[in-house]
Amino acid sequence: MYCNSGKFRCLINNFIALFIFITLFSSCSIKPVENLPNIVIIFTDDQGYGDLGTYGAVHFTTPHLDKMASEGMRFTSFYSAQAVCSASRAGLLTGCYPNRIGISGALMPWSKNGLHENEKTIAEILKEQGYATGMVGKWHLGWQKQFLPLQHGFDEYFGLPYSNDMWPVDYDGSPVTKDSSKPWKSRYPALPLIEGNEKVREINTLEDQAQLTTLYADHAVDFINRHKDGPFFLYFAHSMPHVPLGVSEKFSGKSEQGMYGDVIMEIDWSVGQVMKALEENGLEDNTLIIFTSDNGPWLNYGNHAGSTGGLREGKGTSWEGGQREPCIMKWPGVIPAGKVCSKLSSTIDILPTVAAITGAAVPDHKIDGVNILPLLKGDEKTNPRDHFFYYYRKNSLEAVRKGNWKLVLPHIHRSYEGVLPGKDGWPGPTKQDTAKLALFNLRRDPGERYDVQEMYSDVVEELMKLVESARNDLGDDLTNRTGKNVREGGKVEE
Repeated sequence: MYCNSGKFRCLINNFIALFIFITLFSSCSIKPVENLPNIVIIFTDDQGYGDLGTYGAVHFTTPHLDKMASEGMRFTSFYSAQAVCSASRAGLLTGCYPNRIGISGALMPWSKNGLHENEKTIAEILKEQGYATGMVGKWHLGWQKQFLPLQHGFDEYFGLPYSNDMWPVDYDGSPVTKDSSKPWKSRYPALPLIEGNEKVREINTLEDQAQLTTLYADHAVDFINRHKDGPFFLYFAHSMPHVPLGVSEKFSGKSEQGMYGDVIMEIDWSVGQVMKALEENGLEDNTLIIFTSDNGPWLNYGNHAGSTGGLREGKGTSWEGGQREPCIMKWPGVIPAGKVCSKLSSTIDILPTVAAITGAAVPDHKIDGVNILPLLKGDEKTNPRDHFFYYYRKNSLEAVRKGNWKLVLPHIHRSYEGVLPGKDGWPGPTKQDTAKLALFNLRRDPGERYDVQEMYSDVVEELMKLVESARNDLGDDLTNRTGKNVREGGKVEE
C-alpha cells in the first residue's frame, strides 16, 4: 500500500485494511453456528398408520401430535426403509436401503453383527457441523460396544440396545434361557439399560418397562435443556408400543381402547414434553422436529397391537400396512402450517434433507435417500422421490412403487389374514401366503385388493425396468441376483 505520511501511519493503515479484509472474508465463508436449526427425530416402534388422531385413530387421543400436525406437515405416503426393526433404523440413520449396507431383519441379543463403522449416520454428518448429538431409547443396530451409538457419531446415549421383548444375553454375551410358552405378562425379561457405553441397570419386570416412556422423556428433555445454546441433534427412539406393552400410572386406564391406547397417549405426552422444553428454551422456531415409526403394527397381538388404518397386512410385510407410516414434521417459518403432503417419501430421505438444511456433507459412498426439503417448504410441483423399492428379509425385492402405482412381485410372505389374533399379551398365529405378480393403483385402492395389471400392461413394463435396475444395483435373493453396489455390515471383532 502506498503511504506518504510516515511509516507509523502506513503501518496502521495496513493493519486496518487487513482487519477489514479478514472480517469480510470470514462473514462470507463461515456460516454462523447459532443460525443452524436444531434437529429432533422421534421414532416409535410398531406404531400403525392409523394410530394418531390426525390419521383417524379412535378411542384414544393424541392432542400434542395433532397440534404438531396443525402447525406443520402431515405425510400420507411416507415409508419406513423396511418393515422390521433393525433394518428400518439402519435406513433412517444412514439414508440407505438397509440391504445396501448389510443390515436385515431384527438383530437378536446373540447377533454378532451391527452397523459398520464406515457407514455415516445423521449424527456423524451433523457432528462435523458443530452439533451436539444425543440419543435416547431403542438402538437395535448391534449391542456390542463397537456398534453402540457413541461409536456412530452420538455424544450421549441412554436406552435399550435392542427390542424390549428380546430375552437377554448376559452382558458378556452368554444366552439366557426363556420360557416361550408363557405370555408377556409372565416372562419378565431382564434388559440392559445402557448409558454411554456401559450397562447402568437392568429392566427386570414389566413394572420397570412401564416406566420406560417417562424415563426416556425425562432424558430427552434434559438433553435439550443442557444443549439449549445449540445447535443439537436429538434422536428419541421409543421402545413402545412394541410388545410387551408398558404404561405408567399416570396414563394407565386413560383411554377407551385399553392398554394400547394408554401407551400411545403416554407417547403423545412425551412429545408434548419435548415441545414444552423447546418452547421454554426459546427454541421452537429454530427446530425441525420429525415424528414417525419404524414399521407397521404387529397385528397378531390383537388388542395389544395398533391399527393400519385400513391398509393391508402389517409388520414384517411389504404390503402397505407393513411399511407406510404416519409422519409429521414441524419447522415454523419453513414448513407451512396445516399442510398435507401426499408425495412419495421415506425415512431414507431424512439424512440428505438434513444435510441440505445444515450444509453438512453427504457421505462419499452411495446412498439412496433424496433431498425432500422442497416438499417441506410446500412446493406442490416438485417430486424429489420418483420411486421406492420394498425389500424384505435379507435381500428380497418384493415390490416397487412409482407415483400411485405399486407392482407387487411374486414372493412368500407372512400373513395375518384369516386367523384370529391373540389377546392381552398373547400372540395369535400367523400364516405363510404367496403373493403373485399384481399391479395396484394406490390412489384408488390403498388396500391393495384389485389387481389391474391386465388393464395397464404398459405400467407393468415400466415398473419392471425399475425392478431390473434394483436387482442389478442392490441384488435380489428371490431371483438369485447379487447387487453390484452393496456393502458388508459390521461384524464383531473377535
